[in-house]
Amino acid sequence: MRKLFIISLVALLLGAGIVALIEADPGYVLVSLGSYTLEASLWVGLLLFALLLFTIYLLVRVTYRVIGGQRSLFSWLGTRKANKALRLSTGGLISFTEGNWAEARRQLLSGVQNNDAPLVNYLLAAQSSVKLQDTGKVADYLHAAGEAEPAAAVAIQMMQAEMKLQASEYNQALALLIQAKSNVTRYPYVLCLLSRAYQGLNDWDMLLELLPQLRKHKQLSSEMYGRLEKQVHQNRLSLFNGDLNRLHTNWKTVPKHLQSDVDIIQIYTHNLIECQDYGLAERVILRALKQAWHPVLVREYGCLKGQNVSRQLSQAEKWLKAHPDDPELLLCLGRLSARAQAWSKSQQYFESSYRVEPSAEICAELGRLLTSFGEADAANGYFREGLLLSEDDLPDLALPLQIATDD
Repeated sequence: MRKLFIISLVALLLGAGIVALIEADPGYVLVSLGSYTLEASLWVGLLLFALLLFTIYLLVRVTYRVIGGQRSLFSWLGTRKANKALRLSTGGLISFTEGNWAEARRQLLSGVQNNDAPLVNYLLAAQSSVKLQDTGKVADYLHAAGEAEPAAAVAIQMMQAEMKLQASEYNQALALLIQAKSNVTRYPYVLCLLSRAYQGLNDWDMLLELLPQLRKHKQLSSEMYGRLEKQVHQNRLSLFNGDLNRLHTNWKTVPKHLQSDVDIIQIYTHNLIECQDYGLAERVILRALKQAWHPVLVREYGCLKGQNVSRQLSQAEKWLKAHPDDPELLLCLGRLSARAQAWSKSQQYFESSYRVEPSAEICAELGRLLTSFGEADAANGYFREGLLLSEDDLPDLALPLQIATDD
């Protein structure tokens, strides 16, 4: 209360002082503009000047508010359009994941407008077109993606190559991937795509060159890499075109851990037999069977036409003590006995193999042997059974003998 009294007293004294000052010397102000003049006291002039400044201030504030309001309006409209583009793009991604390709493409392309990052939209639209088999649009969308983001040129090439791979267009895919391979450190996934292209082209030599890079950049799991490595060497051993020197060369490129793999050994020895290199084939088979028993290699052993068939037969009979019921060993012994011209012995082994496990192959061997014995009826019985065993998925049909029996 006391403070308010003091302030009021000071204001009253100040006002009285100003009034006294105005009365004592009001001053004089003259403003001339052309033929117009304005005369006033100093104090009135100061008041008018203050009002003018205040008016200018108000005009500036109003102008700023108007301009600021327009900017806010534009900003609001832009944000709304961007949100709409985001909703469309998100909906397109969901539709793509669900496999609704046509709807996905429509949403993704609608979401390109007012989208600061349309690259993904174009790439997924291209993928959707592939699923829709609308190949004419694929190139257009990929081109648009490249224009939207020039820095993604290599990534777009890789996606285009992957689409070519899906369409089994391996040469076109390879042409695209060769360019990306120059910067494999930055784009290691190109190695996986190259692997698929070479497999599609059956270019196992190029795949062999690619294997170290696949392992270095760890683009495949250990299990997948192992399967691919084995597949490469199996095919290189198979596709030797009857060239024994090439077969030997390809075997030397097989890693040590695969040279003891039974599938690899079987292919190698089978092709050695085809090339009539029986001596090496026998050594490889015997070395492998010392490590472990493999019936598939025993079968190959029975196809050998070595110089000493008696020694081969003796070796196989030693195995019989440990594997008396192995049908492949019994088949092998039957063939070796026939080659040694021990015909009755051969028949016994074939029949033993047949009793353990009847197969089209053993039926054919028995039929052939019995035919040479002049036992046509028995031979034809085995031939007939072997034919049925080779076609064991025949549908049930009504046959004439069955109809007669039913009557």
